[in-house]
Amino acid sequence: MRIRIVDAFTDRPFAGNPAGVLLLDAFPDDGRLQNIALEINHAETAFAHPLPAGGEADWALRWFTPAVEVAMCGHATLATAHVLHTTGAHKGPVRFATRSGVLVATPGEDGAVTLDFPTAPLTAVDVPEGVAEALGAAPLTAFDTGPNIGDLLVEVADERTVHALRPDLRALAAYSERGIIATARAENPALGYDFVSRCFFPNVGIDEDPVTGSAHTALAPYWSERLGRSVLTGLQASPRSGRVRTELRGERTLLSGRAVTVIEGDLLV
Repeated sequence: MRIRIVDAFTDRPFAGNPAGVLLLDAFPDDGRLQNIALEINHAETAFAHPLPAGGEADWALRWFTPAVEVAMCGHATLATAHVLHTTGAHKGPVRFATRSGVLVATPGEDGAVTLDFPTAPLTAVDVPEGVAEALGAAPLTAFDTGPNIGDLLVEVADERTVHALRPDLRALAAYSERGIIATARAENPALGYDFVSRCFFPNVGIDEDPVTGSAHTALAPYWSERLGRSVLTGLQASPRSGRVRTELRGERTLLSGRAVTVIEGDLLV
């Protein structure tokens, strides 16, 4: 198996969110997929294989964290599309058959890839007791993000609060299926982004995810409603950092970003 490590939602190496990508002839058993993802030990590893021509999708795609398989992953989908296009394994838009339905990735002339994902259904909820203490900041609002994402989305006071978060990850694990998305409006939109976020996913073995495409399917409708625009740019303010362009189209959200392949190698066992 050929393994590639791709930094997604960035145009430079050692930034954005790294993902493992393996293009296969077919999926091996789940235990082997999970062991490979654990060995690669990035937030997600993507496994893909081609499907017969004439169907609703071109490639089958699955995503694994070091601990579990997940229902949706944006950055590893972008990384897979990047590998398919840069290696010539697929040309033009690619349709992926996934646990979240058929997801389409379209390469642009500028080198960016645009993902067509389902918009997360947001449901306002009361701020759970104890979240402020676990997160290290008092949420202004809280929303459930639905089954595909499985996060609690909270807005905090300002961008500086997002940057300063030092959460109690063990305590955060009690409040959602996957984790917490903390967000705030950008202090200075002239810097090229409209909102900031950080994502903490202790329930799937990821303390802090560097750049989370799937979270932006919830952040896009949240901030589009508040800012009155369908096209926005989010900065995920992790130590590696990365930017995601979002375009809200009702039940679908377009996520755009670049990617860089940084490592190639072979699995020897």
